[in-house]
Amino acid sequence: MRPAHDDAAPGLVIAVDRGRYTCRVEDRDVTAMRARELGRKGVVVGDRVALSGDTSGRDGSLARIVRIEPRFGALRRTADDDDPTERVLVANVAQLVIVTSLTDPPPRTGFIDRCLAAAFDADIAPLLCLTKADLGEPAEAALAELREYYADLDLPYVTTAPDHPIEPVTDLLTDRLSVLIGHSGVGKSTLVNRIVPGATRDVGRVSAIGKGRHTSTSAVALELPGGGWIVDTPGIRSFGLAHVSAESLLHAFTDLVPGLEECPRGCDHTGDNEECGLDELVAEGRARPERLASFRRLLAVKLEPEQY
Repeated sequence: MRPAHDDAAPGLVIAVDRGRYTCRVEDRDVTAMRARELGRKGVVVGDRVALSGDTSGRDGSLARIVRIEPRFGALRRTADDDDPTERVLVANVAQLVIVTSLTDPPPRTGFIDRCLAAAFDADIAPLLCLTKADLGEPAEAALAELREYYADLDLPYVTTAPDHPIEPVTDLLTDRLSVLIGHSGVGKSTLVNRIVPGATRDVGRVSAIGKGRHTSTSAVALELPGGGWIVDTPGIRSFGLAHVSAESLLHAFTDLVPGLEECPRGCDHTGDNEECGLDELVAEGRARPERLASFRRLLAVKLEPEQY
């Protein structure tokens, strides 16, 4: 019979590094290892855990994670669309902040759609954070295109730039655990350093082909001055959705849902059926053709993630 560990101290996992876990316990950081009794159950940033042993946080001290509390809002992904292995990135997430630059590099709606699908599948609230809003006409044009593309989805967004006040962003992050995700080069680390003074996340440059170098190398939870946490993640170049069902995928395309009423029984919505109600919805001008095309690309999962 396993011990109950009724006197174990509650903690929040804020960093993971080669089998060692940094946990916030009250007002101190405690280094811990996973107890053998947990078996193969993984521990990720954002997990609420119970710790026993030395939880003083002194140099050289080591506690044990003896229990992982039930998770909600677990952000998952597969490495690729045909990879059957599902991985939890962060646990207990309230908000997924999709960081996208308006130019240099330009926004990729395919990647945003993938993130939205993962967020809605996990019942996590999405927020689109658009960086480099100060780069003149190209940024303004990109913003207008994104607003039009997502007009029917009612997707919340915020714009930012180095010379813009940061408060509109921090106001949306306070008192919750949010995950920042985005391609390298979009200014995510710069944004984190502004949100959390002293975070000192590495900042890279954008290469000549418009793809940023990877700069952050590990996920870490950073405490916000006004309360709450943000989890910065390494630049992600792929976001597989093998774990997301077709029904859940439609949650990211609510503008297409009315077309389902006109679909014949057993319709797979791939476009192979000439009577698919989604095609009729677009033909009648009630949905944008590019939205349907994006949904079908994700549904077919035939393209490599890098193409998004």
